[in-house]
Amino acid sequence: MSNDEIFAAAYREHYWAVSRYVARRLDGHTSEVEEVVAEVFTVAWRRRDDLPDAALPWLYGVARNCLANAVRGYGRRRRLVDRLGNDDAAHGRHIEVGPDAETPGAWVHEALARLSPADREVLRLTAWEELGIDEIAVVLGCGSRAASMRLHRARRRLRAEIDRMSPATAAKEHGHG
Repeated sequence: MSNDEIFAAAYREHYWAVSRYVARRLDGHTSEVEEVVAEVFTVAWRRRDDLPDAALPWLYGVARNCLANAVRGYGRRRRLVDRLGNDDAAHGRHIEVGPDAETPGAWVHEALARLSPADREVLRLTAWEELGIDEIAVVLGCGSRAASMRLHRARRRLRAEIDRMSPATAAKEHGHG
């Protein structure tokens, strides 16, 4: 197969997975999602000689960089920066903790919101994208050992946040909050 055919196959096979990856990180804002996904596949087309057999983690890595560039780069994209970096609602902080919350498990989002962006990303790659360590390493552009350590540390920090929140959660569950 030529590099063009390999790219076309990767595009057909992974377009929706890349779209979901981007949409989850942009809270489903359709116009921005389409723009970033288009940029991902533009970069992939330009770099089609580098496209590995296991293309999806590589495409997630490209998407991660495109998202970072979108946030960093464009002055006209201030809305996107606000939504990703400064808007409390984008991080789930508007959700109440406890059994009366409208969304089951909302406390998990609260705990995640307290973590660094790097910790949130490695946890999302595991939970949302269902990637293994080797695939996470490709997305993050690091070795498998480093990816494993990042995931281990992020999980430890998430547990610490959940433990920190648990007195409030326990009090609400028992009617003391």
